[in-house]
Amino acid sequence: MIAHLYVHIPFCPKVCPYCSFYKEASDRNKTQAFLDAILAEGEVRSPDLQPKTIFFGGGTPTALSTRQLEFLIGGLRDRIDFSQVTEFTMEMNPATVSLEKAAAMRALGVNRVSMGVQSWDPELLKTLGRVHSGEQARRSYEILREAGFENINLDLMFGIPGQTSDQWHASLKTTLALQPDHISAYCLTYEEDTEYFLRLNRGEFRPDEALDADFFEMTMDTLAAGGYESYEISNHARPGRECLHNLAYWFGHDSIGLGPSAFSSVGTERWKNVSDTSAYIAHLQAGTDPADFRETVDPATRRVEQIAFTLRTNRGVRSDLLPLDKADALVAHGLLTRKGDRSHLTRKGRMVADEVAASVI
Repeated sequence: MIAHLYVHIPFCPKVCPYCSFYKEASDRNKTQAFLDAILAEGEVRSPDLQPKTIFFGGGTPTALSTRQLEFLIGGLRDRIDFSQVTEFTMEMNPATVSLEKAAAMRALGVNRVSMGVQSWDPELLKTLGRVHSGEQARRSYEILREAGFENINLDLMFGIPGQTSDQWHASLKTTLALQPDHISAYCLTYEEDTEYFLRLNRGEFRPDEALDADFFEMTMDTLAAGGYESYEISNHARPGRECLHNLAYWFGHDSIGLGPSAFSSVGTERWKNVSDTSAYIAHLQAGTDPADFRETVDPATRRVEQIAFTLRTNRGVRSDLLPLDKADALVAHGLLTRKGDRSHLTRKGRMVADEVAASVI
Protein backbone atom coordinates (compact mmCIF):
# COMPACT_ATOMS: atom_id res chain seq x y z
CA MET A 1 0.00 0.00 0.00
CA ILE A 2 1.16 3.54 -0.75
CA ALA A 3 1.88 5.41 2.49
CA HIS A 4 2.23 9.04 1.38
CA LEU A 5 -0.53 11.31 0.06
CA TYR A 6 -0.24 14.87 -1.24
CA VAL A 7 -3.24 17.10 -2.03
CA HIS A 8 -2.71 20.27 -4.05
CA ILE A 9 -5.01 23.22 -3.38
CA PRO A 10 -4.19 25.85 -6.05
CA PHE A 11 -6.15 28.79 -4.64
CA CYS A 12 -4.38 31.79 -3.10
CA PRO A 13 -5.58 35.08 -1.57
CA LYS A 14 -2.94 36.71 -3.76
CA VAL A 15 -0.44 35.31 -6.28
CA CYS A 16 3.06 36.12 -4.96
CA PRO A 17 5.51 37.42 -7.61
CA TYR A 18 8.27 34.91 -6.77
CA CYS A 19 6.20 31.73 -6.52
CA SER A 20 6.51 29.12 -9.29
CA PHE A 21 4.07 26.54 -7.89
CA TYR A 22 0.84 26.11 -9.81
CA LYS A 23 -1.69 28.48 -8.25
CA GLU A 24 -4.51 30.84 -9.11
CA ALA A 25 -6.60 33.48 -7.36
CA SER A 26 -9.48 32.08 -5.32
CA ASP A 27 -12.63 31.60 -7.38
CA ARG A 28 -15.90 30.88 -5.56
CA ASN A 29 -17.56 29.78 -8.79
CA LYS A 30 -15.02 27.00 -9.24
CA THR A 31 -14.38 25.82 -5.70
CA GLN A 32 -17.16 23.25 -5.21
CA ALA A 33 -16.48 21.61 -8.57
CA PHE A 34 -12.80 21.48 -7.63
CA LEU A 35 -13.54 19.81 -4.27
CA ASP A 36 -15.78 17.26 -5.99
CA ALA A 37 -12.98 16.54 -8.49
CA ILE A 38 -10.44 15.93 -5.70
CA LEU A 39 -12.83 13.47 -4.08
CA ALA A 40 -13.42 11.74 -7.41
CA GLU A 41 -9.69 11.32 -7.95
CA GLY A 42 -9.30 10.15 -4.35
CA GLU A 43 -11.92 7.49 -5.03
CA VAL A 44 -9.94 6.24 -8.03
CA ARG A 45 -6.67 6.06 -6.06
CA SER A 46 -8.15 4.70 -2.82
CA PRO A 47 -7.55 0.95 -3.42
CA ASP A 48 -3.78 1.56 -3.43
CA LEU A 49 -3.67 4.06 -0.54
CA GLN A 50 -3.22 3.65 3.20
CA PRO A 51 -1.37 6.86 4.05
CA LYS A 52 0.95 7.33 6.99
CA THR A 53 1.64 10.93 5.99
CA ILE A 54 -0.67 13.45 4.35
CA PHE A 55 0.39 16.88 3.11
CA PHE A 56 -2.00 19.58 1.91
CA GLY A 57 0.01 22.10 -0.11
CA GLY A 58 -0.58 24.80 -2.65
CA GLY A 59 -1.36 27.47 -3.31
CA THR A 60 -2.90 28.11 0.09
CA PRO A 61 -5.02 25.21 1.37
CA THR A 62 -6.49 27.42 4.09
CA ALA A 63 -7.83 29.77 1.43
CA LEU A 64 -10.68 27.23 1.63
CA SER A 65 -13.31 28.03 4.23
CA THR A 66 -13.74 25.93 7.36
CA ARG A 67 -16.84 24.32 5.85
CA GLN A 68 -15.01 23.52 2.61
CA LEU A 69 -12.08 21.96 4.50
CA GLU A 70 -14.54 19.85 6.49
CA PHE A 71 -16.23 18.74 3.27
CA LEU A 72 -12.93 17.85 1.60
CA ILE A 73 -11.16 16.10 4.47
CA GLY A 74 -14.34 14.33 5.57
CA GLY A 75 -14.91 13.20 1.99
CA LEU A 76 -11.37 11.85 1.69
CA ARG A 77 -11.77 9.99 5.00
CA ASP A 78 -14.91 8.34 3.61
CA ARG A 79 -12.96 7.10 0.58
CA ILE A 80 -9.42 6.45 1.88
CA ASP A 81 -8.25 4.50 4.93
CA PHE A 82 -6.77 7.12 7.30
CA SER A 83 -6.28 4.67 10.19
CA GLN A 84 -2.46 4.64 9.85
CA VAL A 85 -1.91 8.40 9.52
CA THR A 86 0.76 9.66 11.92
CA GLU A 87 1.55 13.03 10.31
CA PHE A 88 -1.06 15.26 8.65
CA THR A 89 0.37 18.61 7.50
CA MET A 90 -1.56 21.65 6.36
CA GLU A 91 0.21 24.59 4.70
CA MET A 92 -1.12 27.96 5.85
CA ASN A 93 -0.72 31.62 5.03
CA PRO A 94 -0.71 33.76 8.22
CA ALA A 95 -3.51 35.87 6.72
CA THR A 96 -5.85 32.85 6.55
CA VAL A 97 -5.54 31.68 10.18
CA SER A 98 -8.45 31.91 12.59
CA LEU A 99 -9.11 30.09 15.85
CA GLU A 100 -12.28 28.56 14.37
CA LYS A 101 -10.41 27.18 11.35
CA ALA A 102 -7.45 25.99 13.44
CA ALA A 103 -9.74 24.17 15.90
CA ALA A 104 -11.66 22.60 13.01
CA MET A 105 -8.43 21.34 11.45
CA ARG A 106 -7.36 19.75 14.73
CA ALA A 107 -10.75 18.06 14.97
CA LEU A 108 -10.30 16.78 11.39
CA GLY A 109 -6.99 15.11 12.29
CA VAL A 110 -4.49 17.71 11.09
CA ASN A 111 -1.57 17.57 13.55
CA ARG A 112 1.14 19.59 11.82
CA VAL A 113 1.05 23.09 10.32
CA SER A 114 3.54 24.68 7.94
CA MET A 115 3.10 28.46 7.92
CA GLY A 116 4.72 30.67 5.29
CA VAL A 117 6.08 33.63 7.25
CA GLN A 118 9.06 34.30 4.89
CA SER A 119 10.09 37.44 6.81
CA TRP A 120 9.12 39.47 9.88
CA ASP A 121 10.32 42.71 8.30
CA PRO A 122 7.52 44.94 6.90
CA GLU A 123 9.59 46.25 3.98
CA LEU A 124 10.73 42.79 2.92
CA LEU A 125 7.17 41.45 3.17
CA LYS A 126 6.13 44.28 0.89
CA THR A 127 8.94 43.40 -1.53
CA LEU A 128 7.72 39.78 -1.59
CA GLY A 129 4.12 40.84 -2.20
CA ARG A 130 2.90 39.05 0.92
CA VAL A 131 -0.57 39.85 2.24
CA HIS A 132 0.29 39.45 5.93
CA SER A 133 2.26 41.56 8.39
CA GLY A 134 4.86 40.37 10.86
CA GLU A 135 2.48 41.05 13.74
CA GLN A 136 -0.26 39.08 12.02
CA ALA A 137 2.12 36.14 11.56
CA ARG A 138 3.01 36.23 15.26
CA ARG A 139 -0.66 36.30 16.26
CA SER A 140 -1.44 33.44 13.84
CA TYR A 141 1.32 31.37 15.43
CA GLU A 142 -0.18 32.03 18.88
CA ILE A 143 -3.63 31.01 17.61
CA LEU A 144 -2.23 27.71 16.31
CA ARG A 145 -0.66 26.98 19.69
CA GLU A 146 -3.92 27.95 21.42
CA ALA A 147 -5.76 25.50 19.16
CA GLY A 148 -3.47 22.71 20.36
CA PHE A 149 -0.94 22.32 17.55
CA GLU A 150 2.27 20.87 18.96
CA ASN A 151 4.10 20.53 15.65
CA ILE A 152 4.49 23.82 13.74
CA ASN A 153 6.90 24.67 10.94
CA LEU A 154 7.71 28.26 10.00
CA ASP A 155 8.95 28.97 6.47
CA LEU A 156 11.60 31.69 6.13
CA MET A 157 13.34 33.12 3.07
CA PHE A 158 16.74 34.74 2.56
CA GLY A 159 18.32 36.32 -0.49
CA ILE A 160 15.33 38.67 -0.84
CA PRO A 161 16.17 41.73 -2.96
CA GLY A 162 17.49 44.44 -0.66
CA GLN A 163 17.78 42.15 2.37
CA THR A 164 20.71 42.83 4.72
CA SER A 165 22.60 40.48 7.03
CA ASP A 166 21.17 42.32 10.04
CA GLN A 167 17.64 41.81 8.76
CA TRP A 168 18.19 38.09 8.24
CA HIS A 169 19.80 37.69 11.66
CA ALA A 170 16.87 39.52 13.25
CA SER A 171 14.43 37.26 11.37
CA LEU A 172 16.16 34.14 12.66
CA LYS A 173 16.23 35.47 16.23
CA THR A 174 12.56 36.44 16.13
CA THR A 175 11.70 32.96 14.90
CA LEU A 176 13.80 31.25 17.56
CA ALA A 177 12.08 33.28 20.27
CA LEU A 178 8.77 31.67 19.25
CA GLN A 179 10.24 28.16 19.59
CA PRO A 180 8.60 26.47 16.59
CA ASP A 181 9.18 22.74 16.21
CA HIS A 182 10.58 23.01 12.70
CA ILE A 183 12.09 25.79 10.60
CA SER A 184 12.47 25.76 6.81
CA ALA A 185 14.89 28.39 5.52
CA TYR A 186 15.16 28.74 1.75
CA CYS A 187 17.21 30.97 -0.50
CA LEU A 188 15.03 32.87 -2.95
CA THR A 189 15.36 31.46 -6.45
CA TYR A 190 14.28 33.19 -9.64
CA GLU A 191 12.03 30.66 -11.34
CA GLU A 192 10.72 30.92 -14.87
CA ASP A 193 7.10 31.98 -15.29
CA THR A 194 7.28 34.34 -12.31
CA GLU A 195 7.25 38.11 -12.13
CA TYR A 196 10.58 38.01 -10.29
CA PHE A 197 12.22 36.13 -13.17
CA LEU A 198 11.10 38.83 -15.59
CA ARG A 199 12.40 41.55 -13.29
CA LEU A 200 15.72 39.73 -13.00
CA ASN A 201 16.04 39.65 -16.77
CA ARG A 202 15.25 43.36 -16.92
CA GLY A 203 18.12 44.03 -14.54
CA GLU A 204 15.93 45.20 -11.67
CA PHE A 205 17.34 42.52 -9.35
CA ARG A 206 21.02 41.62 -8.91
CA PRO A 207 21.56 38.42 -6.91
CA ASP A 208 24.64 38.39 -4.68
CA GLU A 209 25.97 34.83 -4.35
CA ALA A 210 28.56 35.82 -1.73
CA LEU A 211 25.89 37.44 0.44
CA ASP A 212 23.59 34.45 -0.02
CA ALA A 213 26.44 32.20 1.17
CA ASP A 214 26.83 34.40 4.26
CA PHE A 215 23.07 34.11 4.89
CA PHE A 216 23.32 30.32 4.60
CA GLU A 217 26.21 30.07 7.06
CA MET A 218 24.40 32.37 9.47
CA THR A 219 21.35 30.11 9.21
CA MET A 220 23.31 26.96 10.03
CA ASP A 221 25.12 28.56 12.98
CA THR A 222 22.15 30.39 14.49
CA LEU A 223 19.67 27.54 14.26
CA ALA A 224 22.16 24.95 15.49
CA ALA A 225 22.91 27.15 18.51
CA GLY A 226 19.15 27.36 19.08
CA GLY A 227 18.80 23.58 19.32
CA TYR A 228 17.69 22.75 15.76
CA GLU A 229 19.30 19.96 13.75
CA SER A 230 19.84 20.60 10.05
CA TYR A 231 18.50 17.26 8.82
CA GLU A 232 18.32 18.55 5.24
CA ILE A 233 20.09 21.56 3.77
CA SER A 234 17.06 23.85 4.02
CA ASN A 235 15.21 22.14 6.88
CA HIS A 236 15.89 22.29 10.59
CA ALA A 237 14.02 20.52 13.35
CA ARG A 238 13.92 19.88 17.05
CA PRO A 239 14.63 16.21 17.89
CA GLY A 240 11.82 14.00 16.58
CA ARG A 241 10.14 16.80 14.62
CA GLU A 242 11.55 16.12 11.16
CA CYS A 243 8.90 16.26 8.42
CA LEU A 244 8.16 12.61 7.68
CA HIS A 245 6.36 13.43 4.45
CA ASN A 246 9.33 15.29 2.99
CA LEU A 247 11.73 12.57 4.15
CA ALA A 248 9.62 10.10 2.16
CA TYR A 249 10.12 12.22 -0.96
CA TRP A 250 13.85 12.61 -0.44
CA PHE A 251 14.32 8.87 0.04
CA GLY A 252 12.24 7.93 -2.99
CA HIS A 253 9.24 6.29 -1.36
CA ASP A 254 6.04 5.80 -3.34
CA SER A 255 3.52 8.64 -3.14
CA ILE A 256 0.22 9.72 -4.66
CA GLY A 257 -0.71 13.30 -5.51
CA LEU A 258 -4.26 14.56 -5.94
CA GLY A 259 -5.20 17.83 -7.60
CA PRO A 260 -4.00 19.99 -10.50
CA SER A 261 -0.20 19.80 -11.05
CA ALA A 262 0.11 17.09 -8.38
CA PHE A 263 2.90 14.57 -8.94
CA SER A 264 2.74 10.82 -8.22
CA SER A 265 5.47 8.19 -8.12
CA VAL A 266 4.74 4.48 -7.77
CA GLY A 267 7.44 1.93 -8.44
CA THR A 268 8.98 2.80 -11.79
CA GLU A 269 5.92 4.77 -12.94
CA ARG A 270 5.47 8.51 -12.54
CA TRP A 271 2.81 10.96 -13.64
CA LYS A 272 1.83 14.56 -13.18
CA ASN A 273 -1.67 15.98 -13.34
CA VAL A 274 -2.54 18.78 -15.71
CA SER A 275 -1.56 22.21 -14.34
CA ASP A 276 -4.94 23.77 -15.03
CA THR A 277 -7.76 23.66 -12.49
CA SER A 278 -10.56 23.92 -15.05
CA ALA A 279 -9.05 21.15 -17.21
CA TYR A 280 -8.49 19.01 -14.10
CA ILE A 281 -12.14 19.40 -13.10
CA ALA A 282 -13.29 18.58 -16.64
CA HIS A 283 -11.24 15.36 -16.69
CA LEU A 284 -12.70 14.12 -13.41
CA GLN A 285 -16.24 15.07 -14.39
CA ALA A 286 -15.79 13.08 -17.61
CA GLY A 287 -14.17 10.16 -15.79
CA THR A 288 -10.90 10.53 -17.73
CA ASP A 289 -7.30 10.54 -16.54
CA PRO A 290 -6.22 14.04 -15.37
CA ALA A 291 -2.50 13.28 -15.96
CA ASP A 292 -0.84 15.08 -18.85
CA PHE A 293 2.64 13.63 -18.28
CA ARG A 294 3.77 10.05 -17.67
CA GLU A 295 7.13 8.33 -17.65
CA THR A 296 8.81 5.07 -16.71
CA VAL A 297 11.93 5.63 -14.64
CA ASP A 298 14.98 3.58 -15.58
CA PRO A 299 17.59 2.41 -13.00
CA ALA A 300 20.15 5.01 -14.11
CA THR A 301 17.72 7.87 -13.50
CA ARG A 302 16.71 6.44 -10.13
CA ARG A 303 20.39 6.26 -9.10
CA VAL A 304 20.95 9.89 -10.10
CA GLU A 305 17.94 11.04 -8.09
CA GLN A 306 18.89 8.94 -5.10
CA ILE A 307 22.31 10.59 -4.99
CA ALA A 308 21.00 14.13 -5.55
CA PHE A 309 18.29 13.97 -2.91
CA THR A 310 19.84 11.88 -0.15
CA LEU A 311 23.13 13.73 -0.31
CA ARG A 312 21.24 16.82 0.88
CA THR A 313 20.17 15.07 4.09
CA ASN A 314 22.12 14.38 7.27
CA ARG A 315 21.71 10.64 6.56
CA GLY A 316 23.92 11.01 3.52
CA VAL A 317 24.13 8.74 0.50
CA ARG A 318 25.26 5.13 0.20
CA SER A 319 28.96 5.27 -0.66
CA ASP A 320 28.66 2.42 -3.15
CA LEU A 321 26.46 4.64 -5.35
CA LEU A 322 29.30 7.11 -5.89
CA PRO A 323 32.18 6.67 -8.38
CA LEU A 324 35.17 5.93 -6.14
CA ASP A 325 37.63 8.26 -7.88
CA LYS A 326 35.25 11.23 -7.85
CA ALA A 327 34.24 10.60 -4.24
CA ASP A 328 37.92 10.39 -3.20
CA ALA A 329 38.56 13.75 -4.87
CA LEU A 330 35.65 15.34 -2.99
CA VAL A 331 36.93 13.91 0.29
CA ALA A 332 40.41 15.30 -0.47
CA HIS A 333 38.90 18.75 -1.10
CA GLY A 334 37.01 18.68 2.20
CA LEU A 335 33.57 18.56 0.56
CA LEU A 336 32.64 15.00 1.50
CA THR A 337 33.25 12.74 4.46
CA ARG A 338 32.64 9.01 4.92
CA LYS A 339 31.01 7.39 7.95
CA GLY A 340 30.61 3.66 7.73
CA ASP A 341 28.95 2.78 4.43
CA ARG A 342 27.57 6.30 3.85
CA SER A 343 28.99 9.55 2.52
CA HIS A 344 27.97 12.94 3.88
CA LEU A 345 28.47 16.54 2.84
CA THR A 346 30.81 18.49 5.07
CA ARG A 347 29.92 22.04 6.12
CA LYS A 348 32.01 23.25 3.17
CA GLY A 349 30.22 20.76 0.91
CA ARG A 350 26.81 21.98 2.00
CA MET A 351 27.69 25.39 0.64
CA VAL A 352 27.98 23.92 -2.86
CA ALA A 353 25.68 20.91 -2.58
CA ASP A 354 24.29 21.09 -6.11
CA GLU A 355 27.79 21.24 -7.61
CA VAL A 356 28.94 18.28 -5.49
CA ALA A 357 25.93 16.20 -6.57
CA ALA A 358 26.48 17.12 -10.24
CA SER A 359 30.13 16.06 -10.04
CA VAL A 360 29.30 12.48 -8.96
CA ILE A 361 26.24 11.88 -11.14
